[in-house]
Amino acid sequence: MTVHRLSRTDARRLAVHAQLLDADRPSGMFDVVRRLTLLQNDPTAAVARSADLVLWSRLGSAYSPTQLRDALDEQTLLELHGFVRPPEDLALYRAEMAEWPGRPPLRDWQEGLRDWMDANNGCRRDILARLRSDGPLTTRELPDTCVVPWRSSGWTNNRNVTKMIDFLVQRGEVAAAGRRGSDRLWDLAERIYPDEVVPYEEALRIRAQRRLRALGIARARAQQVPGEPNDVRTTGEPAVVEGVPGQWRVDPDLLDRPFTGRAALLSPLDRLVFDRKRLIELFEYDYQLEMYKPAAKRRWGYWAMPILYGDRLVGKLDATADRAAGVFRVDAIHQDVPFTRTMTAAVRHEIEELADWLRLPLAIA
Repeated sequence: MTVHRLSRTDARRLAVHAQLLDADRPSGMFDVVRRLTLLQNDPTAAVARSADLVLWSRLGSAYSPTQLRDALDEQTLLELHGFVRPPEDLALYRAEMAEWPGRPPLRDWQEGLRDWMDANNGCRRDILARLRSDGPLTTRELPDTCVVPWRSSGWTNNRNVTKMIDFLVQRGEVAAAGRRGSDRLWDLAERIYPDEVVPYEEALRIRAQRRLRALGIARARAQQVPGEPNDVRTTGEPAVVEGVPGQWRVDPDLLDRPFTGRAALLSPLDRLVFDRKRLIELFEYDYQLEMYKPAAKRRWGYWAMPILYGDRLVGKLDATADRAAGVFRVDAIHQDVPFTRTMTAAVRHEIEELADWLRLPLAIA
């Protein structure tokens, strides 16, 4: 098989186009979710929730957060493991769910999960029965009849129902069913998920294909991370990138397409920037999410938004939607490269568009 030879510019444009961040904007929310395959549904809202920022950065002010809320409530989009996904993709996860906590041989931590669930099978049955009769329900409305408490050094210590729901979701017995206010609702998965189940190995192959199409370019193998993997196995075709060691996989259908870039402000959890190793290798862009750092140790800000211009990531926007003060406050625009007049105007326009979308007047420090 031919090995594609790409410059870093080629690779970046491939990634930006695959993530729907070039000038050819997608047609609507469902188109974005299906082509990206997922949106991380993180609740942090220093500017806006990450899933809403991802959709806004692709669709612009035509997108309203109520569209995503309604889609989740009506289950025209579904949530699994903290990611919003197209309903048809759930069939690609059900075979894996059926083998929870994993295929043998199990690791020690997997055996520990299995043993905890076995010891608390009565609580599992009680929760499923309550959901069957009265669901969907919030976590606090479900019974805690666990005989062995969940032990953790973190915030989940003794939060038995929270952990039980987590594992029942992983097993494919319970599913997210929208929200009631800020509380997530849970129901029986059989009422929400499609009946179709794709066999385990075939599902892994299709998921890797969809992931590569959403990323454009990725490593065959990558470091394991919580949530969605960053690698794509042997799908696609091999490629090398000038100046970057090792081999990549690319979606050949996305190669050699014309590219017209634009400016965009990205969520720190945006798929374009989430794989920090790929970010450095292809974009030569240094970035960390600093919300967990003490304020004095932050370089760019609590929720600094990467700034895309064309095929380059050129800076970070330190901004906050300060609802109490009634402003969208910009504390700093960090320039990784000197902005030209054209770049400055384009970035300023995006900031103004974001403020308008948030319905907050702009306040620049």
